[in-house]
Amino acid sequence: MPATRRQVLSRTGAVAAIAFSGALGELFHGTCAAAPAPGPQGYGPLVPDPRGLLDLPAGFRYRVLSRAGQVLRSGEGSVPGNHDGMAAFTVPGNGAPGGVRLARNHENRADAEFAVPLAEGLTYDPVARGGCTVLTLDSHNNVTGERVALAGTAVNCAGGRTPWSTWLSCEETEDRAGAGGYTRDHGFVFEVDPAHPERTGAEPLTAMGRFAHEAVAVDPYTGVVYETEDAFVQPFGLFYRFLPEHPLGGPGSLRAGGRLEALRVPGVPDLSVVQESGTSFDGVEWVPVPDPLAQVTPVRLQDFGPRPITHAQKLEGCYWGGSCVYFVSSYARSREGSAADHQGQVWRYDPRRGRLSLVVVFGPSADVQLPGEAPDNICLASDGGLMVCEDGLGVQHVFGLTRSGHVYPMARSAQDIGVPGKPAWSEFAGVTFAPDGSTMYVNSYSPGTTFAVTGPWAGSRSGGAWRS
Repeated sequence: MPATRRQVLSRTGAVAAIAFSGALGELFHGTCAAAPAPGPQGYGPLVPDPRGLLDLPAGFRYRVLSRAGQVLRSGEGSVPGNHDGMAAFTVPGNGAPGGVRLARNHENRADAEFAVPLAEGLTYDPVARGGCTVLTLDSHNNVTGERVALAGTAVNCAGGRTPWSTWLSCEETEDRAGAGGYTRDHGFVFEVDPAHPERTGAEPLTAMGRFAHEAVAVDPYTGVVYETEDAFVQPFGLFYRFLPEHPLGGPGSLRAGGRLEALRVPGVPDLSVVQESGTSFDGVEWVPVPDPLAQVTPVRLQDFGPRPITHAQKLEGCYWGGSCVYFVSSYARSREGSAADHQGQVWRYDPRRGRLSLVVVFGPSADVQLPGEAPDNICLASDGGLMVCEDGLGVQHVFGLTRSGHVYPMARSAQDIGVPGKPAWSEFAGVTFAPDGSTMYVNSYSPGTTFAVTGPWAGSRSGGAWRS
């Protein structure tokens, strides 16, 4: 059969100057509109890395900040594995150029080779092997510190930052105490203060629900927290909002509780049936979750009334941009129970209008020319576009998406983690940018590796034009 776009890219390093199917003007409305952007060719073809780690365009370079199995700078033990969601926070410079703190999740299950070391005051369940670590970098991306910030949690996948500069780390599991030897229930969100983890400790934010959390995004104007649920088998996950008792109250304020609600799109029980980008729904509903702690029944199986609640397969990345929240459905497969098939969607919810819109459709189910499959973590780039981590089959990329709708490969994993004759490449995760836009940080999930990528980023403050 003819070569696919993925095969062409992986063999030649060619640039994909191809438009997504989607309303890109809507997607990037109100986000970094004045920032210069790369052209439709992106930053140029990817150049094979002689070290066999990370292929980048000419003019870009990477630094390995941390790898699983190395010794933590704090001396607490080994760097944990399964690097996943991540966010970057400013370190004040006291008159000198400041640095960055990276809050990094570790999606460790019971069989993880390198567990998050248990730390006093920061451990929730001593049997669980996941958690969060924090890297401290100077203004030149030299690692000056690396420590445990949360331990004893399970399958910490993604999360999201808060307007008060903390990190919300999400457990992607529904395991109860007793399962796998756990001593406590799991499936919660935990708040981490990257600068002072002891201030936030290891207390679950139980009112935000107990389910397979993926990512969160906080409305900086109202304090409402939006949450995705990553369920890849039926019944599929839900999209939630959490209305805090004390919105925008700063570190620890989410512990005061609030109300958890789930999205219902009238007449749409499964988001996969929506195939046309630009489709919008007004008057969507938010239905209170009967039992957020899922004490008897998983949340997505609970009784939400006579009309069906809206599900979607593999709800993953979630971020706030401009005046709206965006979230990803990584894929939908009818053979696994979805109502229809797609290779990935990005949805936009405008809370002020109460409008939900499908703005981007990924993959060959939309158009055989469209790149990528199984989008996962996403973030806004310094040029005002988007960076998308790929979590699919075959060669794995970080794709850039310009504001004009063109897609280009920004990075390609060169670490072959397969066996002889059967190459395999790990997914990317946790893509995020330094606050000044000068560095892209990204993880390779396995072997757990954190990279800092620098180069001629369009829109970085070093070029004088980037703004959030």
